Amino acid sequence: MIRKIVQYGHPVLRQRCRPVTEVDDALVQLVGDMLETMVDANGVGLAAPQVGEDLRLAVIDVSHDPECISFLKVNGQDADLESIMPLIFINPELEFGQEKEFGMEGCLSLRGIRAEVRRPEVVKATLPQLDGSVLEIETDGLLARALQHEIDHLNGVLFVDRLPAVGKVSMKNRLKRLLEEYENG
Repeated sequence: MIRKIVQYGHPVLRQRCRPVTEVDDALVQLVGDMLETMVDANGVGLAAPQVGEDLRLAVIDVSHDPECISFLKVNGQDADLESIMPLIFINPELEFGQEKEFGMEGCLSLRGIRAEVRRPEVVKATLPQLDGSVLEIETDGLLARALQHEIDHLNGVLFVDRLPAVGKVSMKNRLKRLLEEYENG
């Protein structure tokens, strides 16, 4: 089922989400709904708070662009992108590389807003799976950026929060408009 994507201004987007403590039928259904919603919205990732759920759960699928990364290690072994997509994870942890790079980002919860965001180029993510296993992923490129973006959502952080001061100033009126749209329903 395609769910409504929560928009900028909704309080769930600004809170640290609760850990997933149990994988039950309702959670599995939520994951299916999130994947369907993400595809319908032409997104590459979606976090549970974006569909109004206060849970540390996210989905990512960047398989449409296998060239979007230069390397991928899964549990210490070289892997290809298709072998882990779509990526579904709960209660994630991230470690960041030292080098940073700028990349264009947008968000399904901030319609029409895109900006260059500086983030670590390489990440190592510990991603518990629904079946109880854990994936350790080390990667760069779009997958690294998507992991950081979606995990930020689980911590109540939006990509516009990562902009430098001048970027935040230039975004101010557009964000104010989105907030007004949200408040006026």
